[in-house]
Amino acid sequence: MKINQGIMIRGDKISLVPYRAHHVERYHHWMQDKELQELTASEPLSLEEEYEMQKSWAQDEDKLTFVVISGQEVPETIESDVQRMVGDVNLLFIFSPEYAEINIMVAERSLSRSGIGSEALMLMLSYAAANIPQISKFSAKISNSNTASMRFFEKNGFKMISTSEIFQETTYEMEVSHFNPLKLSITPYPF
Repeated sequence: MKINQGIMIRGDKISLVPYRAHHVERYHHWMQDKELQELTASEPLSLEEEYEMQKSWAQDEDKLTFVVISGQEVPETIESDVQRMVGDVNLLFIFSPEYAEINIMVAERSLSRSGIGSEALMLMLSYAAANIPQISKFSAKISNSNTASMRFFEKNGFKMISTSEIFQETTYEMEVSHFNPLKLSITPYPF
């Protein structure tokens, strides 16, 4: 989506920035990890395919993507922006603009269970609720083997709706009307 292209959403421990071409190499490196591929239900891409995907995600009106960076300071250089990358968070509007599927990844394992995943989730949901008024429901589809993600979404207010043995995934949902959004600090993103 283009609505997030010039902004940075600042939290307490992390900030959300638009996914840019200068992020692709580090993101590609993360996605070579077999465990991350399995946890995110992702297929490995070539670096060239990853650059094409980044362009597509920046333009597609059915996807909202942010890179999660550590800290709340505005990055001074592209290099510092890339060094601070810790994960990403995405909304996908697959069935309709009212129904947004969220994906979140903390790629830096040393930061697992540090609270940044919950903060990234709350920042994204708050931004979407304030800026995409047609959304009425958030959902997350999680592999049945990913119990840590199941606990994460339950802890953050999502309710289990269904389990598919055929697709080996569980669906969690949250009504936007049941979500208590954060007051956001949004500043211009320099890159």
